[in-house]
Amino acid sequence: MKRKIYDVLLEWKKDGAGKTALLIDGARRVGKSYIVEEFAKAEYKTYLMIDFNRVNDEVKDLFNNYLNDLDSLFMYLSVYYNVKLYPHESLIIFDEVQMYPRARAAIKYLVADGRYDYIETGSLMSIKKNVQDILIPSEERHIRMYPMDFEEFLLALGNDTLMGIIKKCFTENKSMGQSMHRKAMDYFRQYLIVGGMPQAVQEYVLSKDFDKVDKIKRDILTLYRADIMKHASGYEIKVASIFDEIPSQLQKHEKKFKLSSISKEARLRDYEDALFWLEDAMIVNICYNSTAPSIGLKLNMDRMTLKCYMADTGLLISHAFDENRIVSEELYKKLLFDKLEVNKGMIVENIVAQMLVASGHKLYFYSCSCREDKEERMEIDFLIAKSKTSNRHNISPIEVKSSKNYTITSLKKFIRKFDQQTNTPYVLHTGDLKEENGIVFLPLYMTPLL
Repeated sequence: MKRKIYDVLLEWKKDGAGKTALLIDGARRVGKSYIVEEFAKAEYKTYLMIDFNRVNDEVKDLFNNYLNDLDSLFMYLSVYYNVKLYPHESLIIFDEVQMYPRARAAIKYLVADGRYDYIETGSLMSIKKNVQDILIPSEERHIRMYPMDFEEFLLALGNDTLMGIIKKCFTENKSMGQSMHRKAMDYFRQYLIVGGMPQAVQEYVLSKDFDKVDKIKRDILTLYRADIMKHASGYEIKVASIFDEIPSQLQKHEKKFKLSSISKEARLRDYEDALFWLEDAMIVNICYNSTAPSIGLKLNMDRMTLKCYMADTGLLISHAFDENRIVSEELYKKLLFDKLEVNKGMIVENIVAQMLVASGHKLYFYSCSCREDKEERMEIDFLIAKSKTSNRHNISPIEVKSSKNYTITSLKKFIRKFDQQTNTPYVLHTGDLKEENGIVFLPLYMTPLL
């Protein structure tokens, strides 16, 4: 399956390989190892892949014994893996490098040597135990890999034309038209419920069987729970509690994460490490309240008020509807045909968060619960910083609507209060593109273009 990160790898090889190693950080099962190996096969004469999740102590010892003798190190690696290495034509891959931090530390010397190119893949790259005994090499270029986005999903299904039309309409600020919009929304609903984990997408492409897709997603959730118990040492119970609470928190009208739902005595300061662990593992996307829509959203960030989304919406669905340890085919069909009776808002808002993060945005929202002044009381789902600034600030407010019938009361209040400070306001909805009174209404599938 085609992944856009492949082009990033090509750019790195052209411009930076030899000068830097590339570190790819991402959640488990997001497809890091697969895409790197495909890249190695296509772009290098030979490659050598060391999986530190499985490698034996004999290989690990090579990094202890021969860092001062790289000729011997490469000779032993070449013999062990039965791969001939060619200077400037071979790639060495450190897969799951967080399992052996010493190999990551060795990158400094390996890059300086200059004989081969290096790519590292891993997860939980910032967790204390994975970095505490090493000097992080400055010779690393660090990028993140996310679940498959909507365009990649379309390509997996064999549709390589629809996204071009979507981009054209967005750029020209034109509606898609009834027929094309309906087609795009049909695909988007499929993406919404399958999600972007490559194994799940691949199964859906092959079988169109939601039961089989759901089993794959449930296996991934089981893997995440096992990782929590294994790697979140010291606060695994807190991490697991937050993880299990995510669907019910998103189901609420106000989607702010309330720790009191876990325990009446729970305080954010006691759960900060647990939230960081989930965010660093790229299992969740954290969205913080920014108290003022100014250029620096981070400068006005209220860390005590946050929303916690699943990093993949397909996983959220399997996580949320698990009474019988399987999401029924009937429920998937209701989601597909927009007939589900539950709060679809949590699913739609989650996928918007997922798409914004994949497009490079940090997640912020705006909330004011002023009791004295009704005009001040409002909540805006997301605030994003636009790349272009004008005579106004570059912050655009976004409201997300999951149904055809909705109001935008909070957005109108926000515009009245901050009109001179903000850029284009958006409503992301199930309808086609239109513009009314300076507000741009975008179909949900155009979110990645913001």
